Amino acid sequence: MNKPAYPHPIIAREGWPFLAGIVAISVLVTLWSPALSILFWLLSLFVLQFFRDPGRVAPDGELAVLSPADGRIVAVEEVHDPYAERPALKISVFMNVFNVHSNRAPVKGTVVSIKYFAGKFLNAALDKASLENERNAMVLRTPQGHIVTAVQVAGLIAKRILCHVQAGDTLYAGQRYGFIRFGSRVDVYLPPGSRPRVAIGDKVKATSTALADLPAEVQPQD
Repeated sequence: MNKPAYPHPIIAREGWPFLAGIVAISVLVTLWSPALSILFWLLSLFVLQFFRDPGRVAPDGELAVLSPADGRIVAVEEVHDPYAERPALKISVFMNVFNVHSNRAPVKGTVVSIKYFAGKFLNAALDKASLENERNAMVLRTPQGHIVTAVQVAGLIAKRILCHVQAGDTLYAGQRYGFIRFGSRVDVYLPPGSRPRVAIGDKVKATSTALADLPAEVQPQD
């Protein structure tokens, strides 16, 4: 097993302002009405658990595709990758509000492109959310030459997709690269010949769960 894939702050930096704000409000309400403050302290606990960002250990294997998010598998299917313009195996991970929402790179590679698309805020568990919702697509090229696309998709109440990398950056598998606030999904598009390790309904954890194995040989792109 490898070491934890990235230094982590335990509580995601994206959540610090939210946590500080709700705790401050809870303290003030406590001084005014201890009974009413219980609701605010419960909300503080929710914000704390939502923005948690635990360290993870990645499985061995240079061809392993790591889950980019915690959640449940809602799609394993052969489709067309509209971002890299090629046939692909798509594996989708749906995150509810109780999952960790920090996103990690599924493979080691160089960022070929980052593309943001404005869109709707449909339930992220729906198939059509992949192409209709607000989303951010990151295309990676592995050292072996495989093309892997990871797409952050906003959900029903997700109003903010954060991506902290840009084209030309080199990421290691499991590296933290973004965050989605409040319920969403991540779609991973893999080259043909990839072997899935998960099925619809499986629960997965970012970095520590392998979604699939890339093919040993890189197929030429049309």
